[in-house]
Amino acid sequence: MFVWLASYPKSGNTLTRSLLAAYFFSEDGYFNFNLIKNIKQFPNIELFKKLGVDTKSEKEVIKNYIKAQESVNKKKTIQFCKTHSYLFNIENNPFTDLNNTLGAIYIVRDPRNVLLSAAHHNQKSHEKTMEDLINGHVIGKNDGAASIVYTGTWSGNFNSWKSFKSVNKYLLVKYEDLLEDKEKNFYEILKFIHRLKKVDFVLDKKKFKNTLDSTDFKSMQKLESEKGFDESVIDKKSGKKIKFFHLGEKTDWKNSLDIGIQKKIQTAFEKEMIELDYL
Repeated sequence: MFVWLASYPKSGNTLTRSLLAAYFFSEDGYFNFNLIKNIKQFPNIELFKKLGVDTKSEKEVIKNYIKAQESVNKKKTIQFCKTHSYLFNIENNPFTDLNNTLGAIYIVRDPRNVLLSAAHHNQKSHEKTMEDLINGHVIGKNDGAASIVYTGTWSGNFNSWKSFKSVNKYLLVKYEDLLEDKEKNFYEILKFIHRLKKVDFVLDKKKFKNTLDSTDFKSMQKLESEKGFDESVIDKKSGKKIKFFHLGEKTDWKNSLDIGIQKKIQTAFEKEMIELDYL
């Protein structure tokens, strides 16, 4: 069954996956980029191909989301799965269900900083990125239907995953809290996972410390410079890869975001931003 690592893009999903990958998939807790490959992404085009689904048809792909997840869950193992999708139900076709889901960890970030990070990563203007956050968009539209991720709006994405609260299978993680006190917040994530698995939580202290140390932002930047990172994208002008680990906690909407855009974001997401103490 899946433990979903869900978030709107550029909200801290990579840091969360890196922590979990180092702790659960290494012998010593030291992170490297190969470890993160143990955490797959959904939707995954290969799953639909194996089922014989027409991967160019959005309708057929969406109809087979549950079947694709069931094909993985035949292994009867607990696994982490990354997604940037909102928790949709399109024409009675749900994104997932409780037969395939053990729980959900939702990572959220101040939408003003999400905008700055997304604009840099996607090589879009602040204005266009703001429209994406407020009006919703999809990722991978030109790569075939099975690669499309329906992110929705920033608020819609955040609110949709709350449905797992009602069955006590939901943990909210604020990216800012994770940066401020990674030790405390990662510990809470581990406790949540063990509770979902219904096993006693015994912390591997050495692994825990190594995981925290090796996923420091500067360490990740250095690793990307030395080894490269598969999730970074190519600059359309220079042809070189854009740094994925760009500014991190130094991303600061107060000094980098036009006041007009700030106000539009705050108006659009006022309810959620107050709820999350961003306003």
